[in-house]
Amino acid sequence: MRRVLIALPLLALLALAPAAHAGGWATVGLSSTPSGIQPGQPWVVQLTILQHGVTPLEGVKPAVIIRQGNETHTFAAKATSKPGVYRASVVFPTAGKWDYQVDDGFISEYPHTFPPVEIGRALAQAPAPAEEPPSGGGGDSMGWPAIPGIALLFASAALLLVDRRRHHQPQAA
Repeated sequence: MRRVLIALPLLALLALAPAAHAGGWATVGLSSTPSGIQPGQPWVVQLTILQHGVTPLEGVKPAVIIRQGNETHTFAAKATSKPGVYRASVVFPTAGKWDYQVDDGFISEYPHTFPPVEIGRALAQAPAPAEEPPSGGGGDSMGWPAIPGIALLFASAALLLVDRRRHHQPQAA
């Protein structure tokens, strides 16, 4: 019975590993933000995509997605000659507040989100870029899928400790 209790969490962890893309995640860095862009003017941006935040990720098909209300536009990024660097030309069709995010092409279910931008603002009124991206902006994509796996690891460790303590307790005569 004790072996079954230990094996169940480990089997569950193995079953969840493919869903978490074997621990895969990526970061996305932008060469610029669309602040100061006017409607119809292309925002040419380079996306630097790094697997695990370190290794340039090649062979993916990233895209920049812009959204205003129910209106959504997707702009595919093309690989450059530099590994892990992709270029997209994004055009905001109208003035106003737009949300934008990047699908890194690696784990598309978790796009990298960035703070909304006001398109059509005069350049002098554009806010200065932040020194650090706000939390959740362009960070890694591991997040929620990792939580069940981490919980199972802790549960497995706890079961192993309980089992060891039972074996090392002196037996009453």
